[in-house]
Amino acid sequence: MRLPQPLLHGRFVHRLNRFAVQVRLEDGKTVTAHLPNSGRLCEILRPGNDFWLAQRFHPHRRTQYDVVLGEDGQTLVSVDARLPPKLLLEGIAAGKVRAFGKMLTARTEVPCYDHRLDLQLTCRSSPHRRFTVSPFHSVWWVETKSVTLVVNGTALFPDAPTVRGHKHLRLLTGLRQRGELAAVVFIVQRPDAKCFVPNACADPDFARSLQDAERAGVRVLAYGCTVTFDGVSIIHPLPVRFSLPNF
Repeated sequence: MRLPQPLLHGRFVHRLNRFAVQVRLEDGKTVTAHLPNSGRLCEILRPGNDFWLAQRFHPHRRTQYDVVLGEDGQTLVSVDARLPPKLLLEGIAAGKVRAFGKMLTARTEVPCYDHRLDLQLTCRSSPHRRFTVSPFHSVWWVETKSVTLVVNGTALFPDAPTVRGHKHLRLLTGLRQRGELAAVVFIVQRPDAKCFVPNACADPDFARSLQDAERAGVRVLAYGCTVTFDGVSIIHPLPVRFSLPNF
């Protein structure tokens, strides 16, 4: 996925609220920018950290800028939590994601009971036989999650308690128990992850719910991304583990 150009470089100053930050640009001007991510992002939102913004022109916007990239130490991180569904679709089309088989159709923001899920995929028979419900095609309900926290090569989600995440896992588990195909996909928007683990330190209930969902037959997948100033894309699957290593 190509990023908007040009990107403006600045340094993080202060978080105003869940979705707004102050950034000092190279010309010394301090601007307010939209942060499309409600996570805590503690490792990225540190005074002086490098940020890259895209300028937006729309009469009804409160800010003229979106935060696109930030740095966690020396690692470039895509912070836009809206990207994972698009990254997953691109990854399937490019052959980087093979867990669902060949994609035939995709619907986005699909109503499901009293919620919405990111994607509903119709795919030619999955290569994983136990997840195939027809010799011709499979229909998958898929929720994606944006991951930005990596500690010693381990990608962790969430970085704060997530009520919404619990609801999605319960919904996917219920769908699977009714015979539907369901998956939750964690997209790690940075290149330095070697595996994925649910962050029981931040939200033990979510970690338990994820393991319960996996036991019920919900597919739990994770993918790492390459991140540059030009674009973000899935590069490979990551092992999913349910116990946190000793850091």
